[in-house]
Formats: sequence, C-alpha cells, structure tokens
Amino acid sequence: MTASPERAHPVERAEPLRLPPQRHGWMATFWVLFGVVALGAMLAACAIYTAPALISDWQVRETAVPVAEARISDGKCSSKIAIHICDLTLTLRRPTGTVTRRVNYVFAGLHVGDFSAGPMADPARPDLITTDLGLERLWNRTITLVVIMGALAAAIFGALLSLVRNRRAASGAAG
Repeated sequence: MTASPERAHPVERAEPLRLPPQRHGWMATFWVLFGVVALGAMLAACAIYTAPALISDWQVRETAVPVAEARISDGKCSSKIAIHICDLTLTLRRPTGTVTRRVNYVFAGLHVGDFSAGPMADPARPDLITTDLGLERLWNRTITLVVIMGALAAAIFGALLSLVRNRRAASGAAG
C-alpha cells in the first residue's frame, strides 16, 4: 500500500492555530487584583521595615563597635523553613538622650537553635545602632531581600500582564 501525496507532505497553514481565550469574569479579575494588592503590600513592607536597617548597616559596617551601654529590650526571631526573621528593639543611652531603634532582619540559611545578638554602633553615628547578628549576615540579608523583592515585583508584573493580555484577547474575540 502506498502513501498518498497528501499524507507524505503535511499541509502548512498560513496562520498559527490559536485557542479561543478563556472567558474571565469580573470575579477572576477581582482575585487577580486582590493578589496584586496583597503582593504589593508585602513589597511595601520589605521596603519600609527591612530595607532601612539593611542600608544603615551597610553605612556603619566598618566602624561599628560593641557598645556596653546599649541594650536589646525586645527581641524575637522566627524561622519559616530556611528564612529567618528577627525583630529587635535596640536602646542606647547617651548623654544627649536615649536612642531607640527597631530593626528587622530577614536572612536565609539552615539554623537550629537560638540566635544571639550583641548591640553595636558607630561612635560617630550612634543613631544607627545595630547588632553583631545583623552585621555578620549583611551579605546574606542583602541577597535575601533582593531575591524576595524581585520575586514579589515579578509576580505583580506577571499578574498584571496576564490580566491585560486576557482582557485584550477577550475583547479581540468578542469584536
């Protein structure tokens, strides 16, 4: 049995095959926008709570020394898989007044047990009081924050892009 010429050479189409766009109602749009707002809030929280302490630690990393008159009045760390989040309140009594600073550290790594931290400050800039924990993990904190903020921004961008594409495809199919 011989093959027919039609089967031996497939017919090429001029246009690519496309699936019709899925119909997305307003409820699906609402959930995408809700997710964008939630991810945006997480991105803002990174920028407001974590980034300032990281930036100031880069500023004092070479000149910070242990400070005996400083205290960590409130501190706790929690771990989620390999991401660690530490919130600390640092207090430094100076002749000109008391400096109080809340810091938030986010870093990655495998760790079992408690974290220890000692207060440190640059004598020229005591308002940027920090801890040895924060300074020891400075690169880790930087990379972790960049990765987290990049992933959040990419997810927001991707969600908005898919929303726009789906709306354009739906309006093109309807028209």
